[in-house]
Amino acid sequence: MKLLRLKITDPAGFRSLQTGFEHSFRTPWHYEEEVQKLESFAPFICAGPNGSGKSNILEALASIFYQLEISRIRRFFLPEGFLYDEEENPNGFEEKKATPNGFELEYLIKVPDGVQKSEGKQYAHVLITKKIDATPVLNWVNAIEFESDTSGFVTDDEKDFLLPKQVLAYSSGENEILSLPFFKMRFIQFDEYWDLLKSGSGRYDDPKTRLAYLDNSFSQSILLCNLLFQDHETLKPFREEVGIEELKEFRVIIKRSIDVTSEVAEQFKQVFDGKHPRLKVDDADIEKLSVTYLLESNEDSDESFDSIIDRLRRCATCSFEDESTDSLYLDFYVNDATRTVFQNNFSSALELFQAFQVLLTLNLYTVSNSLKKDLYHSDSLYVSEIVPTLASDERIMRFKNVWLQKHYIDQPVLLKSLSDGEHQLLHTLGLCLLFKDTESLFLLDEPETHFNPQWRANFISRLEECFQNTSQPEMLITTHTPFLISDSESDKVMVFKKDQDTGKVSVSNPDYNTLGASINKITMSTFEKGETIGGRAYTKIKNFEQEFDHNEKDKHQLLREIDQQLGDSIEKMLLVKTILDSMEEGE
Repeated sequence: MKLLRLKITDPAGFRSLQTGFEHSFRTPWHYEEEVQKLESFAPFICAGPNGSGKSNILEALASIFYQLEISRIRRFFLPEGFLYDEEENPNGFEEKKATPNGFELEYLIKVPDGVQKSEGKQYAHVLITKKIDATPVLNWVNAIEFESDTSGFVTDDEKDFLLPKQVLAYSSGENEILSLPFFKMRFIQFDEYWDLLKSGSGRYDDPKTRLAYLDNSFSQSILLCNLLFQDHETLKPFREEVGIEELKEFRVIIKRSIDVTSEVAEQFKQVFDGKHPRLKVDDADIEKLSVTYLLESNEDSDESFDSIIDRLRRCATCSFEDESTDSLYLDFYVNDATRTVFQNNFSSALELFQAFQVLLTLNLYTVSNSLKKDLYHSDSLYVSEIVPTLASDERIMRFKNVWLQKHYIDQPVLLKSLSDGEHQLLHTLGLCLLFKDTESLFLLDEPETHFNPQWRANFISRLEECFQNTSQPEMLITTHTPFLISDSESDKVMVFKKDQDTGKVSVSNPDYNTLGASINKITMSTFEKGETIGGRAYTKIKNFEQEFDHNEKDKHQLLREIDQQLGDSIEKMLLVKTILDSMEEGE
């Protein structure tokens, strides 16, 4: 997927992006140039001061694709009470008035092999337009080149490949606006499973929704999937930067049933009563409900369905069931045989991750229907605070005792013992490796905040390594790090500025060659910081200048104090030169 253009036409704008805000990422002609380059992967680097609007462009794209994803999946499933109804649900989701309520989005996306009609015709040109208070319209601009129907109507099957395979977001901070549509989609995924569980009408093995916010709750599963599937060369960044040699062992604990009230259990009696041992009524009028019923074998299973839990059980070195808590413990001692059996039961690291994603989503079971309804209707910045956090022993699925072998350390270390920066690097590079072969859009909000300078300097190179020999997915990264700009060409650097008088946000490319530019040059030109030293040190420089200007000290003494108190910098060098020049003139 390659973005071409975004325009906000909503009269209210979107966040700090005013109505009429427009940015052209590239032209189709420029994209053809990119394809010809041997190293065609290059993320867009969104830079600028705090509050300049750079995160808002990620948030706008997330909100737009949320609207489009609701339109796509409504033919499969949407929770009861989700959509707008004038009488029954006046606060429900309404396509015509979704936010932003007016936009134009244009991009290129690779079509499946069966749709390609001639050599060189691989990319569909998509234009999505939402007029004010109208349903978004998806237009396949160059459909005639693929001998498709040019009537303007896009079929559901065509929507499936004209929209990104995944929209993936990650934020190192508390960007609630970016995460909100993804949280809603996570609950839709849970409700889809819950609805199938109540009806008993189907199996469930992978998420149907395409928006995923990969926060820290998925960190362990991202790392495990990569360490179990990726080859030695692919995992080179994990070894060279973090020192991880291999995965030694880990445990998965699956709580197969939960306590529910008889009122809730009544909804499931038709499916479970008399058919499954884990639906029981005790003296306290509480029932045990099997929440993993659709994920493991039972007497009603379709023989062709290979369930998630059964596949994990086959991969385990050993397993046991705790009858007192109705929990399944799966222990994995990892060696070449373990990796082979995982690869025999799951086709890829991504398939294993999506299996873990399903199980982790079940941890939302304590959220009430009323709270979910509030969440679906919410535009609040405090959504994550109202979702209850379960104690570890109450979760449907959790990882435990993940042991890693690190370079130069004799004994294995727990994953939990790694630093914030190590977790963040493994997380960001890991999600890139998982989704590298998909037509996806990555939205990364300041992913390098906990990195040391060396990791920041290497980050773009590490991303390039992740996407070698792939379909080159699209990526936007917000940052305050000059290193990312120094490793990018000017046409991939988006500099955001907000006019202090009008509040309007503008985006431009730097007017200098950014690739290989020094950190000082970027700091001064892009981040508008004229000094190369910290504020306290700069104040000392100004004080020394004042002492020199007013002849308050002997110049030799002043030079000694400057040398003793200040390290080397451009500012110190210029001041010393000024003093030395004045001494020569005096002589």
